[in-house]
Amino acid sequence: MKTTIKLILKIIKLIGKILAGLIILLFISGLCFRLFGSKSVPPGKLVDVNGTKLHIRAEGKKNDLPNLVLEAGAGGNTDMMHWIAEGLKNKLRVIRYDREGKWFSESSKDNITPEFYANQLHQLLEKSGEKPPYIIAGHSMGGPYNQIFRDLYPYEVKGMVFLDASHPEQWERLAQKELFSKSQIVLVKTIAILADMGIAGAYNTIFKSEPENDGLPKNCHIRSHNLTAYSGKVFRRYIKENNINNKILFRAGQTKSLDSLPVLVFTATEQYKESQKEKYRSEGIDPDKQIEIWFKMQKELKELSTNGKQFIIDANHGSIITRKENAEIINKEILLMAETIK
Repeated sequence: MKTTIKLILKIIKLIGKILAGLIILLFISGLCFRLFGSKSVPPGKLVDVNGTKLHIRAEGKKNDLPNLVLEAGAGGNTDMMHWIAEGLKNKLRVIRYDREGKWFSESSKDNITPEFYANQLHQLLEKSGEKPPYIIAGHSMGGPYNQIFRDLYPYEVKGMVFLDASHPEQWERLAQKELFSKSQIVLVKTIAILADMGIAGAYNTIFKSEPENDGLPKNCHIRSHNLTAYSGKVFRRYIKENNINNKILFRAGQTKSLDSLPVLVFTATEQYKESQKEKYRSEGIDPDKQIEIWFKMQKELKELSTNGKQFIIDANHGSIITRKENAEIINKEILLMAETIK
């Protein structure tokens, strides 16, 4: 009996040493990554807006056509708009930026109100020498942010583009009740800590972590990997976006009409992966019904204007902009809009 107990204690002690060794190895790997790992360089420029440096990328010569301003979604960034910008920068002035705290933009210490981001973007455009008229295009949550911008600066916006954009009433009408679930938030917080410690970066380096093949060029993914692996800032910004999401949607929903403003609505055919569909079914929710509701809300976005058009694209919520072939469809219509309203 004593021999068995001693053996068990030895095994426990050995396991403890192995675990301690692994933890020390993780810390050392993280420290090495922080000291010697590649830190992403902003592809655009940083512009100071009231003490906060915001990342902006403006491409294409200024001409008689309206300038196109691209607004990314909650988890998006300037790189996700790559094919939109690449396809139009030879015809239009294309401007994309990262909201405060996102990607390469600094976090703002100001009090965040639903109107804050529209006002901050307006100041960013002014300080960068960009002038109206604008066509504003928003993907996902970028749509509601754009609705607020247009509401505050109606005479500067000559056209709006909704790229599978969020609807102000989506949480009330869909099975999903929030941007991120509680379990997702816990995961995001954990990843943020690991990124701050350099452990996420060390993992990516050692195991050659490969990104999902979403259609974006490799350099976009390398920049993303380096940035998110080096700091937890990007992940913490997801949580901040989650906290202000309902306020943004509520404020955007106060706009009941866009009158006869030219509006383009692009809707993806697929909203859920098979794993998500199975999860909904297990909860007694019909995912096909949810897609019907989404399509109805997309139609409502088009009907905000008497001059609205809707296009259905065979894509999912992300690939509608990250796949070149989808962006080409979108770009053709945006250019036609710009040439019509110049």
